[in-house]
Amino acid sequence: MTTTPATAPAAKPVRCAVYTRKSTEEGLSQAFNSLDAQRDSAELYIKSQGWICLPDRYDDGGCTGANTDRPGLQRLLADIKAGRIDCVVVYKVDRLSRSLADFSRLMETFDAHKVSFVAVTQHFNTTSSMGRLTLNILLSFAQFERELISERTRDKIAGARRQGKWAGGRPGLGYDLVPGPGGSKLVVNAKEAARVRAVFEMYLRDDAGMMAVVGECARRGWTTKAWTARNGKPIGGRPLNKDRVYHLLTNVLYTGRIRHKDAVYPGEHEAIIDDDTFERAQAKLRLNGRSGGSQMRNVHGALLKGLVRCGSCGSSMTHTFSVREGGKSARRYRYYACSRALKQGRDACPCRSLPAADLEKFVAGTIRDTLSGDGTLDEIARRATALLAGQRPDLVIDPDELLGAAEAFDPVWDAMTVRERITVVHALVERVVYDDAAGTVSVTFREGTPAPQGQNQDQDQPGAEAAA
Repeated sequence: MTTTPATAPAAKPVRCAVYTRKSTEEGLSQAFNSLDAQRDSAELYIKSQGWICLPDRYDDGGCTGANTDRPGLQRLLADIKAGRIDCVVVYKVDRLSRSLADFSRLMETFDAHKVSFVAVTQHFNTTSSMGRLTLNILLSFAQFERELISERTRDKIAGARRQGKWAGGRPGLGYDLVPGPGGSKLVVNAKEAARVRAVFEMYLRDDAGMMAVVGECARRGWTTKAWTARNGKPIGGRPLNKDRVYHLLTNVLYTGRIRHKDAVYPGEHEAIIDDDTFERAQAKLRLNGRSGGSQMRNVHGALLKGLVRCGSCGSSMTHTFSVREGGKSARRYRYYACSRALKQGRDACPCRSLPAADLEKFVAGTIRDTLSGDGTLDEIARRATALLAGQRPDLVIDPDELLGAAEAFDPVWDAMTVRERITVVHALVERVVYDDAAGTVSVTFREGTPAPQGQNQDQDQPGAEAAA
């Protein structure tokens, strides 16, 4: 009788995942880049062991090894936890991580799912104590190298800034970065520099302050610096909002100097703004910062600041302006414009700007009509007397005197200062709504102020409403 020996079960194939990483994006657009070279070496090693290389790619181009926040690595970990991988293969240990703490946590995850780890150029066995010791030593040197590189980079940047050199980063509006034998240098971009000077001029001569500049920049379509990266990706070109205009106005780079932390050094690049202009801008920014800017932003006669709302979208309407060059001088035209349209464009709100002088004249006329209404002067006298009771109990408002003032409204209004007019308007008016689609303006008075003759009290709001 012949017996046939039992056949040994076939060995389970080792499913290998190749992980690759490169710290920068430089060269990744090439047909055969660093990631491809790492994978090619890993595939050759896997083939020599008789293992199986999984087709999925776990690549992280332009990702640091100092943390684990990498899309390719996260997909790798997800597949490990799903039981799809038996071995992770890398070109070098530091491709997986340069942090000893992160690597230890990764190894714990690998062990928990019975996944082995191989570095093609650094042979060791992670299942033995000696292999783990070797691995920790290698990682310690990798982390030391990373920290040493960071220190050297910081020292190099500080040294370059002290010498007034551009030490890397994205150039701001007004400058182009031109490579040279001694490193890249900042060169003035004439078209952008003109915009930078215009922003400073607008802020210094416009009493409406920062938002007026933002509105005018939006009207002109001006943005932050825009360019195309080496990989073809567009960068910058964002609207000049309040924060970006503030950064522009406080950027000492435009004076031909370079800042490093709290120190400022003379730069090698050409200045766009003279020191006097820059310092006047800083002084105005400091003044607005201390006082909230309310007086500075409204001294030129924005009677309805904070009162006007857009009837199309419900947003507030900002007091802004435009400048038109003509001959030897420039003329400024004031408007009330929807803040949403200013920030997001006409697609966000179709409301057109309204000439400020026309709107303010209409509101002033509405107030004049209100003062001529029956019972209005008695009510104003009562409210004024009540308001002054705690401050001047000896003072009594005479309705007859108010009647004389009301009859002479126009000359009295003309004799008022800007601040006095603003005080009167804000004391009487609660809000002004401009409906561009309907072509109307409605004025709602504060509670207790009688409506103009021929107008009914607004039932939905506490004040009275007059419509144009």
